[in-house]
Amino acid sequence: MVDTMKIAVVGLGVEGKNAVKSLLDYGFDVYASDMDENIEVDSSFDNIDLDLGHHDLDKIYSADAVVLSPALWNTELGRRLRKKNKILSDVLEGYKSIFTVGVTGTNGKTTTCLMIKDILEMAGLNVLVGGNAGGGFDGYTKLILEASKNNFNILIVEVCDMTLDFCDYTFDFDIVVVTNIGRDHLNVHHSLKNYQKSLCRFLESKTAILNKNDVFLSEIAYCADKAILFGETNKKLKVFGRFNLLNAAAAEEVAKALNIPDKYIKESLENFEDVRGRSTMMKLFGSNIIIGKTDNADAAAAVFGERKFDVIIIGTPRKNELYRFDILKEVIKANPDIVGLFPGLDETTDLASNILKSGSYKGEIRLLKDVSDVTDFVIKCSRVYKNIVIGGNGQTKILEIQNILKHKKIYGS
Repeated sequence: MVDTMKIAVVGLGVEGKNAVKSLLDYGFDVYASDMDENIEVDSSFDNIDLDLGHHDLDKIYSADAVVLSPALWNTELGRRLRKKNKILSDVLEGYKSIFTVGVTGTNGKTTTCLMIKDILEMAGLNVLVGGNAGGGFDGYTKLILEASKNNFNILIVEVCDMTLDFCDYTFDFDIVVVTNIGRDHLNVHHSLKNYQKSLCRFLESKTAILNKNDVFLSEIAYCADKAILFGETNKKLKVFGRFNLLNAAAAEEVAKALNIPDKYIKESLENFEDVRGRSTMMKLFGSNIIIGKTDNADAAAAVFGERKFDVIIIGTPRKNELYRFDILKEVIKANPDIVGLFPGLDETTDLASNILKSGSYKGEIRLLKDVSDVTDFVIKCSRVYKNIVIGGNGQTKILEIQNILKHKKIYGS
């Protein structure tokens, strides 16, 4: 890998911004552009050649390699850039010889990736995990750079369901895990059927490990070259939720395909700890508090189905992400005594409150202003109610709430 290469980053969404930072960390000369002239960038972008409001094609075509935003992959610009054979994964393609596991689906991707990693590392393998920046990793570019620079036995890639075509081109997958098909990113897929068709294309010529309890996945098992179906593991887990029995079973099937001895699988899964930011349970003043990312309706339904919750506190989505408000339908089904609403990604608590009222929810609705308001309310409720859940949208705020409550748990209030 030549550190003096000039790399063009086209499109500055979450993946593009992460790509710029990773390339700078590795010492590359970076040009970046986005059609949105109002896109927000931080001070690290002061060190690059940046165009907002337009793409300078001369600079892009003259670059040694191009990082193309997954959102632009199937556009005319994307097709033209791929024909130039300058996509970063074409220039730094040595990493493609590493045995590669992809993990995709609507929910459970990050946990499943980390479960697989833990098992394989326990068996003595050198493992690199990363990918989907929206899932909390550092993005696909960071993964490519790291895999190209160091020697790894296994590469584990979290694949966002919106980047299937991009990842199919970028990585040579030996095994693909699909956790489930659910109601997320419908602004991109437009329907679950469309999402299912995209996954079918992605599975072609691959060995696929599929959740047999998911009807949508069972219907497309034929798309894979070889399909292995999994149910719930029989291992005893520390982590919360039946959905994690499925995540663990998927990780177990990957390990079996790699001939990992069962003693490592069992020890790893039975000692696996909660993933930061994902659903975890803590005790506070006698109350069971479940807190973590449940930013779509199916994730929320899976958590709400674990037990009867007295209080459900939800971070609200952005105004334009109307499909995410389906979480509130699951809240109504769960029928808690109290629903707390706080601005997770946007100040949409009034909109969410109106949806609850029009959906026949008859309990108490509390509008919470900020993280401090949420934690004060949770502490108050924990002295009265047995089961409380905090989720929805706004992972940064949810993590902050989680950290404050853990501090309260340890030191008291």
